[in-house]
Amino acid sequence: MPVAGCRRAPGADVVATVNGKQILRSDLDRYYEASLGENAQKPSPVEADIRRLQLLHQMIQDEILQQQAAKENLTATDEDVNARLTEIKAPYTQDEFYNQLKQRNLTLDDFKRQLRRTLTTNKLLNKEIESRINITDAQITAYYNQHKAEFDFVEPQYHLAQIAVTTSPSRQPGNLSNKATGAADAKKKIEALHTRLESGEDFGTLAMNSSDDPNTASNGGDMGFVAESALRGDPEIYAAVSQLKPDQFTGVLSLYDSQGPGHKLTGYAIFKLIGREPAGQRELSDPRVQQTIHGLLHESEKQLLQTAYFEMLQDQAKVRNYYAEQILRQGAP
Repeated sequence: MPVAGCRRAPGADVVATVNGKQILRSDLDRYYEASLGENAQKPSPVEADIRRLQLLHQMIQDEILQQQAAKENLTATDEDVNARLTEIKAPYTQDEFYNQLKQRNLTLDDFKRQLRRTLTTNKLLNKEIESRINITDAQITAYYNQHKAEFDFVEPQYHLAQIAVTTSPSRQPGNLSNKATGAADAKKKIEALHTRLESGEDFGTLAMNSSDDPNTASNGGDMGFVAESALRGDPEIYAAVSQLKPDQFTGVLSLYDSQGPGHKLTGYAIFKLIGREPAGQRELSDPRVQQTIHGLLHESEKQLLQTAYFEMLQDQAKVRNYYAEQILRQGAP
């Protein structure tokens, strides 16, 4: 039975359109190859189609944001891209940097295109979202009075956020980017997310859209305060987190099921240190308390406004996903 409303794509190489702007199969294939990594096991035809649909969903969302940014004259300039590229390359030798690109099946031009789109998105969100957020002293006081016990620390505390990708299929609602089918797939996905963080994407936004942890993803990955003794329970994570300064994030770390013999691998994570607190009661007059609460309230408002903004733009956009329609017409391979 034909699918209602389907029609032929405007060209053999067109997989979707966003307000008439074509997304090409060649671009989708390039992102698909990059997502596989250097030594990836070849996916089955069904797995390949699932991954391409997920990537195309991201490309459609990104195109909506790029078009809106262009309307507002906020597209990143060559100077913006080159400045950010210089920052990213700084920790690496030239050979190391190009090896990083090779491992992800990216050319330098591919990476610069991604940087431009990321910087453009950030400029748009800074204008449309950050400018709307105004955390008042009254809000901070109210939060402290409701959560005072949380600032009484019997031991040092680490305020953390995380992005987690599990080795089993994701059950996070709305998470279309990280439905891992096994350990190797999960590792590739978390490494791709780490690359996006290094390119300047926002940690909270990536966590909300891509983390598999249902308890923290909706709040931008915020885990709240974690006691030092709890962190020491995993020496690898403690060693990585304890070296961070506020706003820095770790590399990719393994997560294990602490229950049962063998400590089974359950996934991978990236942790961000929001702040570190010594033991004792923290009063509202403490600048660190105010900064922490301000950060929590700011992140919550940002995620709320971003979600509403994304939904509004998607509602206004005219999108046709010809690749999805083709799969529905033909059925699974």
